[in-house]
Amino acid sequence: MKADADEVKALAEGRWEHILTALAPDLTPAVSAKGRKHVPCPVHGGKDGLRTFKNVADTGGTVCNTCGIHSDGFSTLMWVNGWDFVATLNEVAAFLSIGAATSQPRQVRLSPPVLQDTQKDDERLRQALNRVWTGAVGIDDREAEPARLYLARRGLSIKAPESLRFHPSLPYYDGENKVGNFPCLVAMVQDRNGKPVTIHRTYLTNDGHKATVEAPKKVMSYPSDRQLTGSAIQIVGPGPVLAVAEGLETALAVMEGTDFPVWCAVNAHMLENFIPPDGVERVLVFADKDRPSPQHPKGHGQEAARHLVQRLWEMGIQATAIVPAGEIPSDQKSLDWLDILNRDGKAGFPSLQTVERVMRRAA
Repeated sequence: MKADADEVKALAEGRWEHILTALAPDLTPAVSAKGRKHVPCPVHGGKDGLRTFKNVADTGGTVCNTCGIHSDGFSTLMWVNGWDFVATLNEVAAFLSIGAATSQPRQVRLSPPVLQDTQKDDERLRQALNRVWTGAVGIDDREAEPARLYLARRGLSIKAPESLRFHPSLPYYDGENKVGNFPCLVAMVQDRNGKPVTIHRTYLTNDGHKATVEAPKKVMSYPSDRQLTGSAIQIVGPGPVLAVAEGLETALAVMEGTDFPVWCAVNAHMLENFIPPDGVERVLVFADKDRPSPQHPKGHGQEAARHLVQRLWEMGIQATAIVPAGEIPSDQKSLDWLDILNRDGKAGFPSLQTVERVMRRAA
């Protein structure tokens, strides 16, 4: 029987620490820290990208520097476990019914000061995003030489689209400690309807290399009324056929190798949950080929692509996953389409006719 959402939400308030650690044990380090420090993210990895809200017991909210903000416990569990809302609601309801005999949930309602703090935080985040975007210039600008050098060093010769910009100096933080300021390649992340969500940053050196920091690619924090999951960097306008890839340079490589319109999903988790805009009839998923891991025995990139393709077919959208040919180099964790562009040039990419034949067989 489907749980009543309002009832479950009310009973969960004050108990989210126990709920999160029971239903997503990988969150235990973050929950134990109670928002006082950052810990590794169970989804994207890294060293110190994740923390909980300070009032995590009441809200279940979490913040990942790369994956984004998850404003409540339901959103957090959906993100970490890959559940939809109904499955999450039922799992939380089941946990609460099991625990009801041993403890009474604390019924806590958010007070006006907490709501005001959230509103202030949201406004601060909106202003920060606006400052970064308005402070950036086009890649063709004389000041954007570090970005042009970076793209060239990566093996990309395609003209940078207008959706990419360059910021001459943005701060980089390791946890709460400021490491320094760096030039950045910046790209707007938008939802399927084109509404801005946040900004993706690639920290650079002045001579066009990735900055020597723990995580040179980061997504900015964003207001609580925006949703990162399902969004993408919309590099160019979509057509009836839309390609999607994980990383920004990988997506640019696919554009250069195929001339397809391509969007960047940012990471494997977002690729798996990608939602194409209205009017898209076919989606070509240019997957990364990742090495197997205990968490992803068939490779994270391949698994994410397969799950996305399956979901798109269920939505009535034709889709196919395209994985790079060849073995992963012994000194690398993965093989992606930028590697293919640098190894084989355009000859390493399938034509639309080849893809259509594969999709007709799949249909």
